[in-house]
Amino acid sequence: MIGAGTLANAGAIVAGSVVGLAAGRGIKEKYQETVLYGLCLCVMMLGLQMAFQGKHIMITISSLVLGSIIGEAMDIEAKLERFGTWLAKKVQSRRKTTSAGDEGAFVQGFMYASLIYCVGAMAIVGSIQDGLGGDPTTLYTKAALDGLSGIIYAANMGVGVLFSALSVLVYQGALTALAGLLGPYMSPEVVQEIAASGGLMIFGIGINMTKLLKIRIGNMLPGLVVAGVAAVIFL
Repeated sequence: MIGAGTLANAGAIVAGSVVGLAAGRGIKEKYQETVLYGLCLCVMMLGLQMAFQGKHIMITISSLVLGSIIGEAMDIEAKLERFGTWLAKKVQSRRKTTSAGDEGAFVQGFMYASLIYCVGAMAIVGSIQDGLGGDPTTLYTKAALDGLSGIIYAANMGVGVLFSALSVLVYQGALTALAGLLGPYMSPEVVQEIAASGGLMIFGIGINMTKLLKIRIGNMLPGLVVAGVAAVIFL
């Protein structure tokens, strides 16, 4: 069934997050912190591996520059934060009070997990495979990885990680639905250039997770579209 891969992926994130939220109460903070930093390093390594797939540095540079300009003009990150805050209030509406700290933790978990799960070669390639040929194998593999990482992310960053499954449903579902139209233009070279730009964004997410810097990765997301269009035109 077309779309089964995305459904499985979202379900794995929910399941992993539930386990993480339950286990998080019994995991000491120092263990959570060390494991999270270990995952940060893995995220940065994954980002670099993806970035090195690109063979045309000018496409990568132009995609990040133009994409960042477009993203800042659209203020995508602020919109993601507002959406995350709205979700936080809905989820926590049964409580008598909702602290700013609760909302901030929810938004952080939602945004980081959404970007990590959505910006990647596996999400792009897997969704296209599922949409074109009904082959969800790649997305099933991604589901296993996301479910395992969801345990750690949810234990450390809270319930916002669980709701990142919505981002996966929308993002991968849209790619799957559009795969039939975009497929003829999505050659391996195009996917490589998109993955290269996405890889640098994932590396930036890893930096953000270490709290060394605050890079507005959400505002760079249009760079994925710019990279794809540039690759189609010039390659």
